Amino acid sequence: MSAFRVGFGYDVHQLKDGAAFWLGGIQVSHEKGATGHSDADVVIHVICDALLGAANLRDIGYHFSDQDPQYKGIDSKLLLKQVMDLLKKNGYQLGNLDVTLCLQLPKINPYIPEMKACLAEVMNVSESQISIKATTTERLGFVGREEGVSAYCVALIHP
Repeated sequence: MSAFRVGFGYDVHQLKDGAAFWLGGIQVSHEKGATGHSDADVVIHVICDALLGAANLRDIGYHFSDQDPQYKGIDSKLLLKQVMDLLKKNGYQLGNLDVTLCLQLPKINPYIPEMKACLAEVMNVSESQISIKATTTERLGFVGREEGVSAYCVALIHP
C-alpha cells in the first residue's frame, strides 16, 4: 500500500456588493466579496477540505461547524493552521496542493504570488508546494453571472 494519500476539496460562496473579499489569506480589492459564516475564504476552505480528506479526517464542517458561534467571522488562516496541526498530529505532512479558483472578476493572476506566500507561511511549507490557478466560466452559471465564487483543490500528503 502506498504511503501517499490524495484528497479533494470543493467549495462555493455567494458574492455580495460591499463585502470583504478574502482569497488565499489575503484581501482582494473588488466591489463584491464572498459571504459566509467565517471570512468566506474559498481558497483556504478547499485546501482544508482536501487536506482533511487526504488524511481521512472528515471535512471542514465537521471540525469547524457553521453552527458554532466561535467560528462566526473567523479568519480562515486560523482554521488552516489547525488543519495543519491535525495532519502533523496524525503523522502526515504536505507533499503538494493544486488549487483552481473559478471567478469571473476580478482577475486573480496579480494576486497569486501574495496568496502563495501567505499560505506557505501559515502552513509552514515551501511556496513551491502550493499551486494556485484561476479560470473564468466564460460568463456561464452563477460564477459567470458574478453571483458566486467556487474553487477546487487536490492535495497530496505523506507520512
